[in-house]
Amino acid sequence: MDIENIRRQYMQAGLKRSELKADPMEQFDQWLSIATQTPMSDPTAMSVATVGENGMPSLRTVLLKYYNEKGFVFFTNLDSRKARELKQNNKIALLFPWTHLERQVIVTGEVEFVSTAESMKYFLSRPKDSQIAALASHQSRPINSRAMLEEKFLQLKNQFKNGDISLPSFWGGIRIKPVQIEFWQGRENRLHDRFMYTKDEDGEWSVERLAP
Repeated sequence: MDIENIRRQYMQAGLKRSELKADPMEQFDQWLSIATQTPMSDPTAMSVATVGENGMPSLRTVLLKYYNEKGFVFFTNLDSRKARELKQNNKIALLFPWTHLERQVIVTGEVEFVSTAESMKYFLSRPKDSQIAALASHQSRPINSRAMLEEKFLQLKNQFKNGDISLPSFWGGIRIKPVQIEFWQGRENRLHDRFMYTKDEDGEWSVERLAP
């Protein structure tokens, strides 16, 4: 398959320094609001990059569940590959690939595991079948067949059909505390607009334009 000539011009918008918010989380909020109002799938989807003990990176896509001045939060099985790698190395990178808008946001930072109370609040807000799925799956571990997974799900669904499900001990939230956030806007002739926010030791943000 010949793919080398698949290309297009990015013509939707530009990004000026004067348009940027002083706080990158406010800028992210503005861009996410636009993304959620356009016809695109999963605007809260973000690719999460971690690094294993052997130095090999791994990547997967998860859903952002909320964010504030403290950072970006997603939830997962705490025995999953990503969680195990983050326990060994708390450095992380995120990518929001809003290609429909010719935009992307890249976040780098460190993680902390959110409190049990915070995890419980979100877990109890999930649909019951999603709660059961969290119990049924030993995430990232090898399994013999999908049939076994579905059988386990149905067993648990029957077990909890008349009762509530407590927060599993192996499930919780991960918060990414950003130290750098880049806003990328595609432009004509690949002369893209890129602005990088960097947090200093005092917690203050500075911003600079990057060459495309």
